[in-house]
This record gives sequence, C-alpha cells and structure tokens, in this order.
Amino acid sequence: MALPTVHVASVVISPRTLAPSLLQHRSEELYRRERGSPLSKKRGSTNKMSPAESSREENVYIAKLAEQAERYEEMVEFMEKVAKTVDVEELTVEERNLLSVAYKNVAKTVDVEELTVEERNLLSVAYKNVIGARRASWRIISSIEQKEESRGNEVNVALIKDYRGKIEAELGKICEGILKLLDSHLIPSAAVAESKVFYLKMKGDYHRYLAEFKTGAERKEAAESTLLAYKSAQDIALAELTPTHPIRLGLALNFSVFYYEILNSPDRACNLAKQAFDEAISELDTLGEESYKDSTLIMQLLRDNLTLWTSDITEDTGEDIKAASKVDQGEAH
Repeated sequence: MALPTVHVASVVISPRTLAPSLLQHRSEELYRRERGSPLSKKRGSTNKMSPAESSREENVYIAKLAEQAERYEEMVEFMEKVAKTVDVEELTVEERNLLSVAYKNVAKTVDVEELTVEERNLLSVAYKNVIGARRASWRIISSIEQKEESRGNEVNVALIKDYRGKIEAELGKICEGILKLLDSHLIPSAAVAESKVFYLKMKGDYHRYLAEFKTGAERKEAAESTLLAYKSAQDIALAELTPTHPIRLGLALNFSVFYYEILNSPDRACNLAKQAFDEAISELDTLGEESYKDSTLIMQLLRDNLTLWTSDITEDTGEDIKAASKVDQGEAH
C-alpha cells in the first residue's frame, strides 16, 4: 500500500537540537536511570521507621547495589519484594468500618502507596536487562538456525532448535513473572496518569516480547494482549499527558514498532510515529529542562524509524531491512 510521503529528515529543531542519530532501528525508550552510587538518594524521612518501612528501604537499597554489580536477576528479586508491599499496608474493609473519626490520622498512615518514580524505574531497568540478554541471545541463535537451514545441515538445525527452545522457556518465564506482577500489584495501585501509562506500556512491551518468539495461537494471543495494553495506555496518554511527555513518546515509539514488527503493518507504524513526532515538535518550546533530553532523544528514535520504514516501503526490501534492524533494537525502560 502506497503511503503519503513522510518528510522527516528536513526537520530542524532550534535553538536546541535532537541528539545525533543512534542505532539503525529503535524500539524502546532510552535509559533514564541514575548511574550514581546507591547511597546517593534515600527515600523517606529521618523519623524512626516501622519494620515494614525499614524492610522496604532495605530492599530498594539492595536493588541499587545489585544494579551497580549488574546482578539483574537479584535486582528483579528485591524490586518484586518492594512492588508487593504496595497493598500490604491497606486497611481491610472490616478495619475501615471499625475505625472512627478519632483514628483518621492512623488510617492516613496505612493507605495504599504505589511505587515511587525511582522504585518504578529500578524495577523496569532490572527486568529490561534480564529480558534484554535473552532476547539478544534468541535473535543470534535464530539467525544461525536460518543459515544452517539454508545450508541443509539438518543435524545442526535440530540441535539449534533444542537450544532455542531453552532460551524461549527462559523468556517466557521472565515475561510471565513481570506480567503477573503488573496485573496483581502495579497497575491496580497506579493512582496518577503517568504511572498508569507507564505500567500499561510495560504490560504491552512484555506481551510483545512473547509475540516475538511464540507461534500459532499463542502468538496471536500475545499480539492481541499487546494491542489491548498499548491502546489502553494510549487512551490515557492522549487525554492526560502532553505530546512532549517522555512516557507518552516512549509509548508511541513502542506501539509503532509493534505495528511494524509484529503486525507487519508499516502504514500504521508510520502514521503513529509521524503523528507523535509532529505533535511533539509543535510543542517543543514548552518542554521543561528536566525532561528535554529524554523527550528529544525519543523523538530522534521516532524520526530514525520513520526514515528507515519509509525507505523500506520505497525500496521494497522490507524483509531484508527487518532482519537487520531487529538485531539493533535498543534496550531501555
């Protein structure tokens, strides 16, 4: 299907400019995690903490240590513990009914508390690194498998298929773990639009990762779940977040990649990416310094993808480009 010409290469942003072109094909937001010592920030007051609060502080601290040590499986473990505390402190219905007005101050101390932005990003980074290593391995093994099949090496192909199955089992377990956590704790506890979009986007991302290697009915189910999560996130983002918000832009980036990579719909991918890019450009002057770097870097990725995808359509070499670009997907939260 012929698409309208997408003019993206000539866009000039001033007085500040977008970051230099990065990898060929990007599907994720850029890392915004802090690289400093885990001792650099402490959450909460200096007052004496309850055992639950102390445990939460310790888990966050150890998760930071694990990140610095690049022991991401342990980072996941400790951030899961933090995530599961979001509803531990909530009063039961019976307790709320029994408490009188005299205990309102007590009640305020036990309301549901969602993850802080720092905790949320730590959890996302942890899972992204754990899943990213397996996704990269899967792509490499799949590429080798295709080469061996083309050479007719049936014995090697059989061995590779078994090994690929092992990696896919690991991928599935990781995805199922974070998806369960999202559905049971993180999404229900999200109180503001930014958090809701973040977690729904994350849900879409991990269903998309499943769709990358699943086949048949399982792939269809994963794709449908991805679409539902991304659309739910998009509805909130369009209504509540500005066009230049990094999370809204990151959602548009990943959603467009889903259309291109999983649904094989370059027209919808280009339309979504171009709309997000154009809307952000029109409001770039209103962007604050705090999120300027993140937003413009994601805009650069949107523009890079548009350039690649329109070239794909024009040159009619889609399959070759897809195979090359998939290997170069950036990893971030």
